[in-house]
Amino acid sequence: MGPRFSGFLISAMVFLTQLLSLTDGRDIGVCYGLNGNNLPSPGDVINLYKTSGINNIRLYQPYPEVLEAARGSGISLSMGPRNEDIQSLAKDQSAADAWVNTNIVPYKDDVQFKLITIGNEAISGQSSSYIPDAMNNIMNSLASFGLGTTKVTTVVPMNALSTSYPPSDGAFGSDITSIMTSIMAILALQDSPLLINVYPYFAYASDPTHISLDYALFTSTAPVVVDQGLEYYNLFDGMVDAFNAALDKIGFGQITLIVAETGWPTAGNEPYTSVANAQTYNKNLLNHVTQKGTPKRPEYIMPTFFFEMFNEDLKQPTVEQNFGFFFPNMNPVYPFW
Repeated sequence: MGPRFSGFLISAMVFLTQLLSLTDGRDIGVCYGLNGNNLPSPGDVINLYKTSGINNIRLYQPYPEVLEAARGSGISLSMGPRNEDIQSLAKDQSAADAWVNTNIVPYKDDVQFKLITIGNEAISGQSSSYIPDAMNNIMNSLASFGLGTTKVTTVVPMNALSTSYPPSDGAFGSDITSIMTSIMAILALQDSPLLINVYPYFAYASDPTHISLDYALFTSTAPVVVDQGLEYYNLFDGMVDAFNAALDKIGFGQITLIVAETGWPTAGNEPYTSVANAQTYNKNLLNHVTQKGTPKRPEYIMPTFFFEMFNEDLKQPTVEQNFGFFFPNMNPVYPFW
């Protein structure tokens, strides 16, 4: 092997390693909300996802114009019905059939559907008790249309836990334990994950006296919490492992987790919100979730959706309007992707 060929081979291997690390090696997505009156067209948004190297989109309800734009893009979609529709989907199999036939079947050959989410933070709201039946009916519908391998799940907020500190004490609230157990049984049968929303920002901003910025931003150089021998250098891991502990307590520790939302706002609640804090949190989070698991589940590389693609001006002022990676004109809020 000559030196020129050897050098070429090494360069090719380095390029291949970099390529794999940017694509197959990371299961990362960004949430795409449409609560704005000045957002770009869905076609332009899909192209922005592609040029940014983002391969997964989470939608909050079926938007036909987005589904059309996603045809043939190679980007996978996770989405579900509106929370207001859960009760009817639970009570009537034909309603579930109609939902799947309208929002999934016409696109199934051209759009990759990754997850169907029944309920976005619907636990522990008025729709909670209907979620298991709605999940089962949607699963039946998907199977009847030859889509039985599509995973069905739900998205739960941090306040689904009555206790989250220390992480090993994580437990679901007594008012939802029965419902969560029913949902976990469904997930276990189809080997589906539970989706969780995890926001160290809100925990930090609500209690900066007891939660340090370093712990929230992944910049601590020493463990901040030691819990049953496990060392926690960042709040994100502690919050996720509180869910893992809660699942253990109801007998479903084998259920894997996916982060459905996490992010940091750039404005609206200074000094806690800033471009610098958002960039630091998201950069460190990306590095973290693509390279390692949590102290309780160190081998599990957890798929994660960042919140969110755009600043949306129709959301509640002002923090909620400033989680975006991009302005509506598609210029980046800060360099990231």
